[in-house]
Amino acid sequence: QVQLVESGGGLVQDGDSLRLSCAASGRTLGRYAMGWFRQALGKEREFVAAINWSGGSTDYLESVKGRFTISRDNGKNTVHLQMNSLKPEDTAVYYCAADGRYWSVTRVAGAYDYWGQGTQVTVSS
Repeated sequence: QVQLVESGGGLVQDGDSLRLSCAASGRTLGRYAMGWFRQALGKEREFVAAINWSGGSTDYLESVKGRFTISRDNGKNTVHLQMNSLKPEDTAVYYCAADGRYWSVTRVAGAYDYWGQGTQVTVSS
């Protein structure tokens, strides 16, 4: 079992930055590929970013490319999502997730084995 806890969300203005963190316990994070997803009110959950176990492979939702950066520190069992130039349309609950297929990255939510409880990000215009 892996327990994931997100932090770092908040209320910011258009153009601001936030850094989300996902702390894992229970197992070493190095055994998992990690992803960030988000769900806006009234919308389906969508993929945001993913990173494989080593950090050598990443993938991003097209609308966040160049603004968001996913990274990981396996020694500290944490994953981060640096979000710059935030826009009101980035407003959502952000979730981190762990995928036991540690060598790859996937956008498919169903492929992830463990999920955190989410952290709210609100970007005001």
